[in-house]
Amino acid sequence: MEPASRYSGTVTAPNPASRVPARLDLRKDVALLTADLIDINSVSGNEKELADAVELALRAIPQLELVRDGDSMIARTSLGRPERVILAGHLDTVPLPVTEGSLGTVPSFWPSGTPGDGVLYGRGATDMKGGVAVQLALAAGLFDGGAEPGKDVTFVFYDHEEVEAVKSGLGRLVRNHGALLGGDFAILLEPTDGTVEGGCNGTMRFQATTLGEAAHSARAWMGSNAIHAAAPILARLAAYEPRTISVDGLDYRESLNAVKINGGTAGNVIPDRCVVEINYRFAPDKTPDEAEAHVRELLAGFGVVRTDAAAGARPGLNHPAAASFVAAVGAEPKPKYGWTDVARFSELGIPAVNFGPGDALLAHKDNEHVEADAIRECLRALRNWLTA
Repeated sequence: MEPASRYSGTVTAPNPASRVPARLDLRKDVALLTADLIDINSVSGNEKELADAVELALRAIPQLELVRDGDSMIARTSLGRPERVILAGHLDTVPLPVTEGSLGTVPSFWPSGTPGDGVLYGRGATDMKGGVAVQLALAAGLFDGGAEPGKDVTFVFYDHEEVEAVKSGLGRLVRNHGALLGGDFAILLEPTDGTVEGGCNGTMRFQATTLGEAAHSARAWMGSNAIHAAAPILARLAAYEPRTISVDGLDYRESLNAVKINGGTAGNVIPDRCVVEINYRFAPDKTPDEAEAHVRELLAGFGVVRTDAAAGARPGLNHPAAASFVAAVGAEPKPKYGWTDVARFSELGIPAVNFGPGDALLAHKDNEHVEADAIRECLRALRNWLTA
């Protein structure tokens, strides 16, 4: 059963940020823990309440050394192991759909009526409170019964992933506490349906501008139509055949598309300016500068300005830790077509993959949901690998 109007109607406004932190039970069933996380509003810019709850829970684990920076934090073991693994996830979500009177959160929802059974609905269920719940459950359970993990582990929780990169909590942690983010291998618990997705494509945005001369549309021959002048740009993009490029054994599909076009001032004026916005998703075999050169070659003769860029990340699956993790998961690894924060770890020289519960195609949807057993299976795979 899938509720058709999961987020319709009036919802409750969030409590003030000064409220007492919620007490999370990290040892309850990980799917129920996910529901608890969903019930704490953490839309980008409003992560404090969830960050407070996570900090309170982690400080109760004596084997972890914890540093908090704003609404981001790093929690590390120091066992002297020869290998260190980083497990990272973001606390924020995108907003709920805007409806009349809507402020804050809608509670998590189990269509079965039985908490922990079947499917869990709620904002962040897939992106990525299921993954964060797995991180927290791992942190709490690694030392149960006197056991210790076979690797040192760094847990990273951060804010502002769903907004512009300049606000990224992970970026801030890199700048302010980079020495604490060293490691041999990193896993970002973004949703991958429980399959290892190596690296990620890079992304880049451009504006291509054409200029004309304004005139009254009744005397169009007195001007020059800038929108019409943009037609060759659109034609080249429409005819472009995206490439599939193999990088370290994974095939990355590229895409190059017009995503927005803007021009004109009134219904009776020939437009004197037109701007085509373009997005290029490029394989991690090339740098942003090399990707830019490729676009400029395609659009030679037009004024093109790069407005944004983020490098991709090679999969790094040839690293021993990555290879052992892929073997432990037991599924054929895939490429990550979208950009994720594995690229930030790649820039630090740390091989990184994406691995988490949930279908990435459900991220940000009104009916966002995750299978409870998918969260449990992700936890099982990571726990078995870390304690092997």
